[in-house]
Order: sequence, then C-alpha cells, then structure tokens
Amino acid sequence: MLNGIRIIEVEGLGPGPFAAMLLADLGADVVTIHRKGQHAAPGMPEQSVLDRGKRSIDLDLKDPADLEIARRLIAAADALIEGFRPGVMEKLGLGPEAFRDNNPGLVYGRMTGWGQDSPLSDTAGHDLNYISLSGALWYASAPGHPPQTPATLVGDIGGGAMYLVAGILAGILNAQRTGQGTVVDAAIYDGSAHMMNLLMSLRQTGNLSDARGASLLDGPHWSRTYACADQGFVSVQCLEPKFYAEFLQRLDLTDDPEFQKQYVPALWPALAQRLAEIFAQQPRDHWADLFKGTDACVAPVLSPQEAQAHPMNTARQTWIEQDGVFQAAAAPRFANHEWQPKPIPSRGEHRQDILEELATNTAPASSPG
Repeated sequence: MLNGIRIIEVEGLGPGPFAAMLLADLGADVVTIHRKGQHAAPGMPEQSVLDRGKRSIDLDLKDPADLEIARRLIAAADALIEGFRPGVMEKLGLGPEAFRDNNPGLVYGRMTGWGQDSPLSDTAGHDLNYISLSGALWYASAPGHPPQTPATLVGDIGGGAMYLVAGILAGILNAQRTGQGTVVDAAIYDGSAHMMNLLMSLRQTGNLSDARGASLLDGPHWSRTYACADQGFVSVQCLEPKFYAEFLQRLDLTDDPEFQKQYVPALWPALAQRLAEIFAQQPRDHWADLFKGTDACVAPVLSPQEAQAHPMNTARQTWIEQDGVFQAAAAPRFANHEWQPKPIPSRGEHRQDILEELATNTAPASSPG
C-alpha cells in the first residue's frame, strides 16, 4: 500500500522502531540508520523483529562523513522517524529546519514520552510513567490492587507508535497535496490520554466514576477476568442484556434474582465473588468449551504461544514463525494486497546498496522482501 514511500528511521527504542516496522509492513521503503560499531540495546536481539522488512545502514553520526550520508538520506525521504530527547537532532544538524529548503515536503516524525515542549520534555520516563500522568493507567486492575497494564501496549505502542504512524500518514497525504511537510509531535502522554475518550464518553451518561471499580466497564461482575481450577483464566465481558442473558443461561443462573439485576452497582462485588467461586470449580478449557460458539462474550486468556495453536490462528495465521523468530503478522489486512513475511536485516546489511543509490540518486521501486 505504501510502495514508493521512503522513510528514514534513526535507531531508537520501543515505539519508534515499532512505528517504522508497521510502515514497512505496509510497503514503505524504511531505511534504518543503526549506530555503527554498537550492538542492540540491552535486552534486545541483534536482529529484532521490529526491523523486519527494513533496510539497514550503520552510521556514526559524530563522524562528519557519516553525518553527511544521513543528511542526504533524509533530504531524499518522504518522512523521518526519531525518538531522541528534544534538541538532540538539532545539535547534530539534522533537525527539521535543516531540510526546510532542500526537502520542503518532509514529514518529520518525533516520538517522545512527554512531547517536544512541556515541563517534563527534558526528563526521562517510560511507558508506565507516561500513562500514569496522563490518566490512562487509572482504571487498570481491580480495586484494591496496584494499577497494572500489559507492558508497553497502552503507552509505547497504543499512545505512542500508533499515533506517530497516523501523524506521518496524514502528513504525507497533506504533503502530496500541498508540497509542504510538517513536524509530527507524537507524545505518549498525549496519545494515551486521547485513547481515554471512549471512556470519557461514558462520563456523559453517568457511567464513569472517578472511583476505580465503580464504572460500567471496570466494575461489573460481567466485565472482568476469573481464575479457573487449573490456574488458567477466562475473560467475561457481556455488556449488552441479550449477551448477558446467554451468559446466565450457560451457567444455569437465569432464574437467580440477584444475577437478573445486571446494572445495579451495589450488587457487583458480591456477584463477582459468586462468579469467582463458580469459575474456580473447573479448568479453563472446560469453560472455553462451554461458551464456544456462543454470544456470551467469554474467552479463555491465552499466552501468545497458546494463541498460535488455537483454531482462530489456524484460520487467520496471525501468529507466525519466520526464520526461527516467533512474531505476529502484519495488520490490518487489505483485500487486494497479500502480505508476506519479510526478512530481518543484520545491522548495516544494506550499507553498500544504499550508498550506491545515493551516488546515482535513485530509489528502489518497492520495499525489500
């Protein structure tokens, strides 16, 4: 879908590389500037799935010759992705202003936690810190338990990478129409707060409380997970009355007068306890089989490896293994384009090819793989 679009990514951590991977999955030619002579960040593999479908050139941005190569790459790009603290790219002479004359259509994507201009712009932080301060962490976990979310998903990926991708794509469309690029200030703090607007809509109807565990989606017995007899878990979220009715029917609770009162908050804690006792009597797969194919909105909680073996994945091939690397396939899908798994480059693998392209001032017709 993005063949013909070239994006330069300056090596970073987390949401920046993820955003660049997503754009590569969509067909863009993503050239990653990896740090010359350095290994991957601690805890990350030398060949990361986040680099799939990209091309890699290793540069030392403190070396004048390599810095000039970076300038030439950016000058010929549709977009750039960087995730340094504010001011770092400017000190290197690679800030947006440096390309305003020779590449006026450049979409300059900046990925940070606190934004380019805020009281915390120059301070360090991570996923949990950003979503803590934005309010996005507040409703995570049950009352009485410390708030906790799946690592990186709400902040780095949801509030960061996805908003950066949306901003870059919007910027590219605008540049194609007007010839003018833009700077995309994608702050995880902003994006994670923006994702809360679905919950904020519940406030308008009185269904969102500032008290944790007292709102329509984070308090009811029909909207949470339960432990099973084998230490597995099931998720339940039968919001609508017709789905809730099927849920009760499957558990032989249809005639229970308390369970019939679906939307009475005062009953939620006691009913949740009763459901906890019921689900604890059988293993997870028993409940999965009981609710399979129904509209009761119940699903087993699977690990990624278990998800790969599930019939759902057999049909959609969402979880795959390519070149010995376990990973999720590209999303979303397009009716007239079939995505194929793409290779993960080694650091600096395409340096010579990229330098030759610069020498002839040409670009490839499509992305690798």
